[in-house]
Amino acid sequence: MSLIAITTGDSDGIGLEVTLKSLLQIGPQKKSNFIIYRSLKKNVLFKKIDSKFHRITFSNWTEAHYFISSFKLAPNMIIDIANDLNPAFWVEEAARLANLGIFSSLVTGPISKETVLASGLKDMGHTGILKRVTGCKEVSMAFVGIHFNVVLATDHISLNRVSQDFNKKSLQIALKNSLALVRKLNPKANRDRSKNAFHKKICVLGLNPHAGEKGLLGTTEIKWLSAFCKKNKAFGPVSPDAAFLKQNWDKYSVFIAAYHDQGLIPFKLVHGQDSGFQITLGIPFLRTSVDHGTAKDIYGKNIANPASMKEAIQYNLRQS
Repeated sequence: MSLIAITTGDSDGIGLEVTLKSLLQIGPQKKSNFIIYRSLKKNVLFKKIDSKFHRITFSNWTEAHYFISSFKLAPNMIIDIANDLNPAFWVEEAARLANLGIFSSLVTGPISKETVLASGLKDMGHTGILKRVTGCKEVSMAFVGIHFNVVLATDHISLNRVSQDFNKKSLQIALKNSLALVRKLNPKANRDRSKNAFHKKICVLGLNPHAGEKGLLGTTEIKWLSAFCKKNKAFGPVSPDAAFLKQNWDKYSVFIAAYHDQGLIPFKLVHGQDSGFQITLGIPFLRTSVDHGTAKDIYGKNIANPASMKEAIQYNLRQS
């Protein structure tokens, strides 16, 4: 049986709610068991979960690991780790165990930057924790949707740093990870690797409005970005305001965005709350996540849409 860990994020966010709703819809699995990290707060959905799964609660991983090592897990068992630790420590521990191969994969619920800061960790969110735990530096945030996929060439940074951090090195990493994503989503395409079949399917967005207008609105594109795209057989640089038109969705496998909002605003606008999930590229294990935040304004109201969490979990199940 594979072990899929799910960290539920901020205790006053919707992470636990969307996790429980997703598991209720997915149901027990023959080849996988779920391990949930959560706070001690109660949730009305546990009554439904307990009618569908055999949930066994522990206060920490040491206790849970002893049980898992001593007894054979039935397909309907959920290992429920509940404590009052800062949620950032759940992510750190689950990532470490996934990196060791104990967990087959990791799914994360939304966690705020303030929560990570309060933990005392110096990482900037999930991606920072994953980089540190794995020791991997060439990591990219990617977003998978039913209409199109987005890979970010830079991480969570302020806008005044984008022009500095968006460079040949960061774009090369994003391109490499984009090609890996295409192969993950379409394994049959592996046979075409020697022909660079995927490169023409990667669309690189320009940094500046209208992709710089030949230097009138910025020089990044004419200084190095156009030559980079040509050398690497990627399509671009494309004007960011026109790249995501509907007629382009099937034309490209991945859109590489220079910075967070350039890629995430169109992705979330098109996919809404009904589809889409995040995947971390460049680490040695599978980590997926919701593509939304903690939504603390609707915490406890039982109205959160679980679609993104469900897709994130189901993708992990398909890879197990």
